[in-house]
Amino acid sequence: MKIALIDYGMGNLRNVERAVRAAGGDVIRVNTGAELDATFDAIILPGVGNFGDGMRHLRERQFEAPIKERIANGVPLLGICLGMQMLFERSEEAPGVPGLGIFQGEVVRFPKDSHEKVPHMGWNTVTIENAAPFQADFPRDTYFYFVHTYYVKPTDPGVIAATSHYILPFTAAVGKRNIYATQFHPEKSQDAGLHLLQFFIQKTKENALSC
Repeated sequence: MKIALIDYGMGNLRNVERAVRAAGGDVIRVNTGAELDATFDAIILPGVGNFGDGMRHLRERQFEAPIKERIANGVPLLGICLGMQMLFERSEEAPGVPGLGIFQGEVVRFPKDSHEKVPHMGWNTVTIENAAPFQADFPRDTYFYFVHTYYVKPTDPGVIAATSHYILPFTAAVGKRNIYATQFHPEKSQDAGLHLLQFFIQKTKENALSC
């Protein structure tokens, strides 16, 4: 079983690689869309940085069409942080730059008039709101590690898999069918993050066996 780690020039790839391998996954960096072929059983789209830059790099390396094709064929995908945000239609961070549009909705900034520091950085509790697709057996309020200034606002509340609270309630994870995404960083979230990655790998194995 092979997991493609999308390398588009932005993201915390080394830490993601280490964490996925520690969780039992065989992860391989993929540098262009042409390399993202049908031999891969799952995809991880990581990301740290600006929405506009991320989408530009994804498109320059011709990842957009292969990612959409693979997930349409049922291949599991895990988006992390900016990788989650780019699955949406647009972001306030980069007006006029279209996202991948896999989820309907937008990415918005935390309020500037808050007394809390922005970006939101550090450990925060996450509450699982929707049993599917995040069916891992997390306690109700599990801590994960966040670093972000923007958060997603899905059009369909049914895709919200988990929530958290910083300044205001926000979506911490989304999911539908074979697509999973988290605003927090599993690779920086110690045991809880490892558990989530193991869950993703297990779902990938089950998907591969059913094909």
